[in-house]
Amino acid sequence: MKLLIFGKTGQVARELQRLVPDATCLGRDEADLTNPAACAAAITATRADAVINAAAWTAVDKAEAEEAAATVVNGAAPTAMARAAAARGLPFLHISTDYVFDGAGDQPFAPDHPTAPQNAYGRSKLAGEEGVCAAGGNHLILRTSWVVSAHGTNFVKTMLRLGKERESLNVVADQIGGPTPAAAIADALVAAAKAMAQGAQGGTHHFSGQPDTSWAGFARAIMAEANLPCRITDIPTTDYPTPARRPLNSRLDCSAFTTAFGIPRPDWRQGLTAIVKELTQ
Repeated sequence: MKLLIFGKTGQVARELQRLVPDATCLGRDEADLTNPAACAAAITATRADAVINAAAWTAVDKAEAEEAAATVVNGAAPTAMARAAAARGLPFLHISTDYVFDGAGDQPFAPDHPTAPQNAYGRSKLAGEEGVCAAGGNHLILRTSWVVSAHGTNFVKTMLRLGKERESLNVVADQIGGPTPAAAIADALVAAAKAMAQGAQGGTHHFSGQPDTSWAGFARAIMAEANLPCRITDIPTTDYPTPARRPLNSRLDCSAFTTAFGIPRPDWRQGLTAIVKELTQ
């Protein structure tokens, strides 16, 4: 199976390239998501069997001040891609986020739960979801959360850096979710793409790591994995204000994805061990 992947430097894109080295991966210089028509043209010209969009605007706080630009990248571009893929009869796989929900309550969000994004980033990602669905082709929208890897900027790398510099850190403890290794997302996307290329139907699904934890709990696990003595003190979200409102509840019900594709939720603790090992080698 030949894959066309949008993205080169992002966390999931890097893992996809490692997993499928012969895939065609398009970076910003080859397919700029600020130019949706160019992205569609790349799909029209491709000889691939399936398309994965692993590129996105991920600067959550910056999106508050630049929502229109974020919506082009996260909304208009994947919509154009999905239409081009549908016209070619190609499966189209797209990564989304728990930020499309309101973050209320303490129960995991099912894929069919009503959406109600609370920030500009979430609204831009929801626009992409709606466009992909409306395109009419066989598509997979895979919502995930708290993505981490040995690449780019993410919570694990930030905690490791600060944990070496400081004796203690204050970390938010009232936001709960599932940290998700980018490598596990890449594995899931490739497996789903193969199934869809053989006729399986996609849809909107959830995929996040288990067990659910808080940012503070995750931070403690990171320090323990790296043998850092840095102490973690729990604080509420109100003590750590950010331009974009973060959801308190990022739990995702991933059971439908497991049923449809046979892919279970990954254990983020195993992923964390692999990430720390890669960063220290």
